[in-house]
Amino acid sequence: MSATSAPAITDATHDPALRSWVESANPADAGFPIQNLPLGRFRRAGSDEPLRVGVAIGDQVLDLKLATERCPWPDGIEALLAPLAAGDLAAFMALGRPAWKAVRAALSTALAQGSQQGPFLELCLLPQAEARMAMPCTVGDYSDFFAGIHHARAAGALFRPENPLLPNYAWVPIGYHGRASSVVLNGSVRRPQGQARTSTGQPSFGPSRRLDYELELGLWIGVGNELGKPVTMAAAEERLFGITLLNDWSARDIQAWESQPLGPFLAKSFATTVSPWIVSFEALAPFRRAFTRAAGDPAPLPHLDSPFNREHGALDITLEAWLQTPQMRAAKEPAVRLSQSNALDAYWTPAQLVAHQTSNGCNLRTGDLLGTGTLSGALPGQGGCLLELTSGGRQPLTLANGERRAFLEDGDTLSLRAFCSAPGAVRIALGEVSGTVLPAA
Repeated sequence: MSATSAPAITDATHDPALRSWVESANPADAGFPIQNLPLGRFRRAGSDEPLRVGVAIGDQVLDLKLATERCPWPDGIEALLAPLAAGDLAAFMALGRPAWKAVRAALSTALAQGSQQGPFLELCLLPQAEARMAMPCTVGDYSDFFAGIHHARAAGALFRPENPLLPNYAWVPIGYHGRASSVVLNGSVRRPQGQARTSTGQPSFGPSRRLDYELELGLWIGVGNELGKPVTMAAAEERLFGITLLNDWSARDIQAWESQPLGPFLAKSFATTVSPWIVSFEALAPFRRAFTRAAGDPAPLPHLDSPFNREHGALDITLEAWLQTPQMRAAKEPAVRLSQSNALDAYWTPAQLVAHQTSNGCNLRTGDLLGTGTLSGALPGQGGCLLELTSGGRQPLTLANGERRAFLEDGDTLSLRAFCSAPGAVRIALGEVSGTVLPAA
């Protein structure tokens, strides 16, 4: 997508000249400027009040329960805000894109400098530091894909040096059904136990010694489809509500032993963490790019292709992984960045993942979550997991303080961060998802 074609999918809410009366939203590095407006569920820290949905604006949260009660809204908007005020983000997600766009436009106007609603809404703000976040909604189903081709090649080369990328990869978005019950927000992650291969030929059972992270994006389904009715590429974008960061924690030793022939099981199901704020696909419009493939690669089959996907299907999102060890924490040293990559390197787009998963008639539902798979780059330092960055553990990383890591150790805190930036657009962030490794039970 060229810079001149961007206005076709943007609107007044993306205007880089927009400023908010919430001053913390206006610096260039704010992350949650008025052009972003992500949604999340929360309650005040230390309270047992009912959950409600809020909008991240600068370092504040606009409480939509209070905003609905205390502020006048244009005709029709208050009814659309009602499920958000009630803390039911899923009910709002199910309303579809016209409702999402209408609420986004109303919030943008209300939070803009000079808004007549500002004096009402000032009383509805809560510092993010005082908000206790909750899962955006119940995850009905969770599927994890393998859309990062550089990760697929790097991981494949560790196990199949002569044939790292299997022939189906260029034709079908590879994925598996994950465990929805263990998808959680930021927090501690207990080191899993399981079987692993040994040199004797008899497996051992115990704590994983090769605990890893995977740097991914999570795609939230807003509107589902009926069983037996596939979603076309033309309609797939309308099903996608928003995006979060996702860490698909992985026990590589357990994974290597159990994955043949049916794929990951216990190596993945112990924890998947997501960031608390859902950034809408509307907010991502200035960062949509043309979907392209390397010369010589086949074009997608017709059911995975559309003019819009070719022009705007890819996402320009910078992704980072950061590590703080217990020794760093004790010395009050900041986390160090392990890698930086970009979602533009994904081999399959979000719309293609939706179209593929439903192509057999599978029914997606509101609140279902799709993981993209590890999003790595082609260059050194762009691996989206330690398996890649350390060549399967054979070349441990040396950190700035002299410590070495092949895989994660107890007490390590792994954080994923992401942001979008482009000429002529205001930088927006996806927030952060962090987890600290606890010893095995």
